[in-house]
Amino acid sequence: MLTGKRIGLGITASHCTYEDVVPKIQNFIDAGATVIPIITHSVLHAATRFGTGEEWIAKIEELTGEKVISSIKEAEPFGPSNPLDAMVIAPMTGNSISKFANAATDSPVLMAAKATLRNGSPVILGISTNDALGLNGLNIMKLLNTKNIYFIPFGQDSPHSKPNSLIADFEQMVGTVHEAITEKKQLQPLLIQYLK
Repeated sequence: MLTGKRIGLGITASHCTYEDVVPKIQNFIDAGATVIPIITHSVLHAATRFGTGEEWIAKIEELTGEKVISSIKEAEPFGPSNPLDAMVIAPMTGNSISKFANAATDSPVLMAAKATLRNGSPVILGISTNDALGLNGLNIMKLLNTKNIYFIPFGQDSPHSKPNSLIADFEQMVGTVHEAITEKKQLQPLLIQYLK
């Protein structure tokens, strides 16, 4: 399905979703891809009730067999000199959504995404943010209308207690990447309903 493809996996600081996202790395490997992990500074340094940065990095490196890229300098060569076939950012926080939509490149993940777009290759976003239907709604709409940017299908994960929150269905991550690479299309339906 993705045999021979080099997929960048950018991880930002939505710590509560790591337990769901990180095991999905195996799905890319099973599909024949090489996964290059890239993290933001906050992933590296944060210690939360969901684990420490060191613990998550160890898991990610074990799954991918690749060293985590954690600096802008390391991410910059993903431009023409060392291109990726696609870049996935999952989970992608509201903070990173806002920066990406407004061309702020202040993390290794966003630098790798910018380099991938520069090459005309797809960037796939797996959002996880409590303000998607609030202040960040404008940024998400802007990204939805940007060439070569695709979204893992998403929906309201807790509409009554967190009405502005949206989260991607990470089970559809590999399918979204495959559709973006092979067909240059958005996997549909984009909007999903979480049944809880």
